[in-house]
Amino acid sequence: MDIFSGLLDGFAIALTATNLLFCLLGAIIGTAIGVLPGLGPAATIALLLPITYVIGTPVTAIIMMAGIFYGAMYGGSTTSILLNLPGEAASVVTCIDGYQMAKKGRAGAALGIAAIGSFVAGTLAVVGLTMFAPPLAEFALDFGPPEYFALTTLGLLLAVTLSGGSIIKGLIILLFGLILAMVGLDPISGKIRFTFGSIGLQGGFDFVTLAMGVFGLGEILYNLESTMKTEIVTTKLGKVFPTLGDWADSRWAICRGSVIGFFVGIIPGGGAVISSLASYAIEKKYSQHPEEFGQGAIQGVAGPESANNAASSSSFIPLLTLGIPGNAAIAMIFAALMIQGITPGPFLVAEHPDVFWGVIASMYVGNVMLLVLNLPLVGLWVQMLRVPYGILAPVIVLFTTIGVYSTQNQVFDIYAMLFFAAVGYLMRKLDFDPAPLPLAFVLGPLVERSLRQSLLLSGGDPAIFVSRPISGILMVIFVLLIVGQTIFFLRRKWKRRCCVPVPPETEKSL
Repeated sequence: MDIFSGLLDGFAIALTATNLLFCLLGAIIGTAIGVLPGLGPAATIALLLPITYVIGTPVTAIIMMAGIFYGAMYGGSTTSILLNLPGEAASVVTCIDGYQMAKKGRAGAALGIAAIGSFVAGTLAVVGLTMFAPPLAEFALDFGPPEYFALTTLGLLLAVTLSGGSIIKGLIILLFGLILAMVGLDPISGKIRFTFGSIGLQGGFDFVTLAMGVFGLGEILYNLESTMKTEIVTTKLGKVFPTLGDWADSRWAICRGSVIGFFVGIIPGGGAVISSLASYAIEKKYSQHPEEFGQGAIQGVAGPESANNAASSSSFIPLLTLGIPGNAAIAMIFAALMIQGITPGPFLVAEHPDVFWGVIASMYVGNVMLLVLNLPLVGLWVQMLRVPYGILAPVIVLFTTIGVYSTQNQVFDIYAMLFFAAVGYLMRKLDFDPAPLPLAFVLGPLVERSLRQSLLLSGGDPAIFVSRPISGILMVIFVLLIVGQTIFFLRRKWKRRCCVPVPPETEKSL
């Protein structure tokens, strides 16, 4: 199918009344979640996964989930600019200059350039998704078990090394997720393993239960302990649309942020947070007035906001073409597709073109909806912050419990969710990033199956992973990444030892 004819068919699907309604619903929910501190897109999609069982068609469910994901990127800027409080992790950088602009009475300009930059970057990223995804899917048809094993292991390693947290802690969570994925039936022999005599574990852990426990209840339990103080900007918003001078200062920051976000979003583990940080650093480095950054530079808002929205759109490329989720939120959408009986990957465009092209077309429509919704409803989004979290949390817990039970009508799932809620709470208390857990759980069966199929093909010879061109190149990158991270860790440790100040007593004795 030609790209343009496929896209036209996608618009025919996305512009139906039902899909437009769910696209709008996803955009509104995503924006609201972006505004509210605490609940991010991954947690929200996890909480709403049970709804995918009852939504009519798969494409409708995924359109809504995708709208929540990229809608949260829009909403996060509102709270960052007006309250100096990031509603979503990717909007942390926006606080630096956005809030300073608001304090100077230029909140309207900051919100305007954030919305326009997000729209431009999101649209450009969807254009890139439209052009790059089909050829990549065709290329992936040549992948066999060795290539998939090399690709998935490389993706998991990148997700840990690029997350920005402790690599050791990330690897621990990664291994924990792989172990959880092995519980139940062996995919090749059919034998029961790691159930410890429990009938409820014979089918393995359910992803919906894990996601709602770790990212839903776990997040709520952790947030109930913290008290978030906000200082609302009391000055007028001013003119919402940027002036010609603002646009002149921001246009190249938006372009650079779009490019950075697009390519960082494709990498597993990259995502919106890293792209926004990279964009801010580049804008500050190449600015003719770097001293203005941190004091209300409009480029410090335009660049990062463009980058995180471009990254959220481009992260669908590895999901739709390779079946590899690059971050926690995309892993939830992966699970939503699996719930609908659809396996993401290179055969998606051929077997389910309505889902492939319908979701892509809906992202064009969703970006327009978000631009129209975001600015006129700024007052409403800020008023949502006045609802005490102590009231919202019990309501969310109630609906979460009902949702988990409704998936399979088993009380065991509720106990499993409580277990994962405790795991998610402890991970946050101990400063473990939970993002690698759903990625490992989702990719674990694919890693194991492709590994064992590869060894069956080669008669147990592991050389099959390096003798084939694609898998060999991926394995070389895997090894180079490990070596590079090891060298970086040892150099940083050596620098710390060399830079330790000498105590006065020791200096005198010398």
